[in-house]
Parts: sequence; C-alpha cells; structure tokens
Amino acid sequence: MNTARCYPSTIAAPVVNEIVIKKSRFIAHVAPAASPDAADEVIAGIKKQHWDARHNCVAMVTGLLGDQARSSDDGEPSGTAGVPMLEVLRRRELTDLVAVVARYFGGVKLGAGGLIRAYSSAVSEALDRAVLLRRESLTRVTLEVAHADAGRIDNVMREWAAQHGARFGDPTYGGTVAFELWVPPEQLELLRADVAATSAGAIVPVEGEQRIIDVR
Repeated sequence: MNTARCYPSTIAAPVVNEIVIKKSRFIAHVAPAASPDAADEVIAGIKKQHWDARHNCVAMVTGLLGDQARSSDDGEPSGTAGVPMLEVLRRRELTDLVAVVARYFGGVKLGAGGLIRAYSSAVSEALDRAVLLRRESLTRVTLEVAHADAGRIDNVMREWAAQHGARFGDPTYGGTVAFELWVPPEQLELLRADVAATSAGAIVPVEGEQRIIDVR
C-alpha cells in the first residue's frame, strides 16, 4: 500500500523582521534558497546591504529532506547566534531557505543567554510573517479515453481530483483523448478502483513519473 511521505516545507517569498533589545537592533532576513549556492548569493546581498552592522549571522537549510545545513556566528560568541537560528529552522521543519540576522550593537552586552534569545526570536518572528509552502509528492497518471466518452470521463475525473488532493492537467487530443492527473501516492489504489468502476474496466490508468510540488 502506498503511503504519503512527509517533506519539510519552505517559504514562498523573502520576509524581513526587526526587533530591538537593550538598544541593539536585530534585523532578520529570511529568504527562499533552493541550494547552498543560492543561499550564498542571498547572504552576500544582505551583507552588502548591512555592511555597517557589527555582525551578520547566518543559518541555512537546503535539500529536499533538509539534509544540508550550515550556520555562522560571524564574530558573536560561539553557539550564541548561528546555531540558535538554525534550531528555529529545524523546529519549524523547513528547508530550502536561509536566515541572516544583522546586528547593530546598542552598547549594552546581552550575555550568552540574551544573545541566543535575541537571534532565535528575530528569526522566529520573521517566519511568523512568512507564507509557508508545504511539499508533496504526486505521481503522474494518464488515461486514454475514446472521444465518445471524453466528456463524461472529464467531468468524473475533475471531481475526483478535487476530492482527493490530485491535480488535473490539460487533456491531449489525438486518436483518443489523454487525460493527465497528478495523484498523491496514497490515492493511487483508490483511483485504479474508481476508474475501473466508472469505465467498466475499459480504461486502465498508466502510472508514470513522480514530482515534488509546492502547495500553499
């Protein structure tokens, strides 16, 4: 039996959030980044923007399963900035994004605990403003249908897709009509049964490639 696999989510667009703690400004930038190289480009841009900040601390997670991660304290005491920021991304089960927090020192030292809370809060509050995209795996399924039956099957499959978390593609017209659906793995068995019942066994779904898509 097919079961759905859970993938880390990501964010739809960059977000910025600023907090002030004891006169120090912590400006958090969180942005999508599909690879370490893309993350490095984001980091370089933010460091250029905040060239005068005392620190530009970084955390990133990339990879479909979130299996690539990196962080930097950028001169803050070891373990007080990058790692806490990374922990926020991990706890939220996110991937393919990078967080950079620019700190403008306000003249009052916060101590290790204060820094950890500040950097964590800056990233966490930025993520509270982000639009999340969940990710799911869908399997491509095609149905070859005679022209005489195309209208009826079109209606039935569109309704089926809407009820079972599937995506209905544009039909292709030739000697027959080819319908395309992108179906969650756990729904494939039901699709086969429903198509067989709808067509009295005349239509056999053909399964193809899998694709990971982002869903709001």
